[in-house]
Amino acid sequence: MPGDPSKDAWTEQDVEVPDLRTLADDMAQAIGLSSAPVAVFLLAPDADMAPFAGWTAVKRHRYCQALMKARGGERVILEADELACPAAARAFGFKPLPEGLQTGKGLVGFGIVAEPASGARIFTGMTCLEPGTVARFALCPLAEAPALPDVVVVEGPPEQLMWLLLAELNLRGGERLLGSTAVLQAVCVDATIIPYTEERLNFTMGCYGCREATDLEPGETVVGFPGTHLARLVRSLTFLSEKAVPRSRAKPAYQALVTGRPAATDESFPSGSDEQRRSAEPHPSPETAE
Repeated sequence: MPGDPSKDAWTEQDVEVPDLRTLADDMAQAIGLSSAPVAVFLLAPDADMAPFAGWTAVKRHRYCQALMKARGGERVILEADELACPAAARAFGFKPLPEGLQTGKGLVGFGIVAEPASGARIFTGMTCLEPGTVARFALCPLAEAPALPDVVVVEGPPEQLMWLLLAELNLRGGERLLGSTAVLQAVCVDATIIPYTEERLNFTMGCYGCREATDLEPGETVVGFPGTHLARLVRSLTFLSEKAVPRSRAKPAYQALVTGRPAATDESFPSGSDEQRRSAEPHPSPETAE
């Protein structure tokens, strides 16, 4: 049985390199992911490239397209000068924004905003890396990562990704979660740079660009979180998968409504006896028990 997922979660990071294949498999099994979580490495100019030998160097790709290929099972390298998206190039510190994006007129031209000022404000509020911080990216399925990645990005149906958010909320002791997005640059900024720079999970509904440029389905969205949070998030997901996930998916309250059966409200919200309360609480496992 997994332990209380909030135990030591906010003060203790998982600094040892975990078994990434096992963690990826456990995550997929807990919430039913049908495609791979993606390991993202943001590599400095002097980074050792030996762990990425033999990976495919992709040409003229957007960042979200490179991530799409990694989600599909490929191991890819994307160099700064091969990044095909000018907005992402600015966000990662590679190049200044073109004038059309700076003024907001470019987004008016695409029909994304009605006023140039709105477009310009999107970019002035964009979270960016300092120039020279990153020179290239390495992306692969999480299970095949050679080391703990900088960021893990998960794409999939909102119901599956909802459990990642609830796992994070457990780790924060019930603190409400805030997502940051401009509905533009959902994969590069929202799911990668914000988790990397702010060291927190971030969620988004996707954006114009990634939905136009990749195979992300209308019924899918994206979440990103720091690689250092991976092991404890998976432990929290495993806890949720034992009761909350299957019960929610079985829809007992909905079934009671459509069939006319009395709803089992006492089971929906355990309360009353000490025995009922204890049955609703997570139990410590050997790895978390003191």
